[in-house]
Amino acid sequence: MSAQIIDLAEARSRKTTPDGEKRLLSNTTPSKKTKPSGKERFQFWTGASGARYVHTVYDLLTCPTLPASNFMLVKCDADGAPEILSIGQLSNSATSLNLAEIRRRGAKLGATEVHIHLLADDAKQAMKIQQDLQAGHLNSGWSTEKTASVH
Repeated sequence: MSAQIIDLAEARSRKTTPDGEKRLLSNTTPSKKTKPSGKERFQFWTGASGARYVHTVYDLLTCPTLPASNFMLVKCDADGAPEILSIGQLSNSATSLNLAEIRRRGAKLGATEVHIHLLADDAKQAMKIQQDLQAGHLNSGWSTEKTASVH
């Protein structure tokens, strides 16, 4: 599994990237004009337990191959407000199969973004994270019928 180490204090202190674009590091989604295009962004999602999980945000069409990880498929409206369409996990050892599955599922649901959490230590912890996020977002208009683990 590949992961990226993020120094959160440093990331929070940075307000813009060297090319002048704003980075996202909050529980909120920025307006369209502050969204970096084609750049890595980060989003924190809070589970029912109160735990916060950092996710790397990718556009559905430009998402790279993905290792086994937790995911959220998200559709952003015209103002940039997120709607969670699916919460699950990728478990294939072949990264290209994970990418194909997430793109297929995302296209079927109408997702525009893929939010990936790469910091689970093992499959058991990934399942706990998935369940915590699902429980934390049941009241936000997202339903369990949209839940699917990718295997």
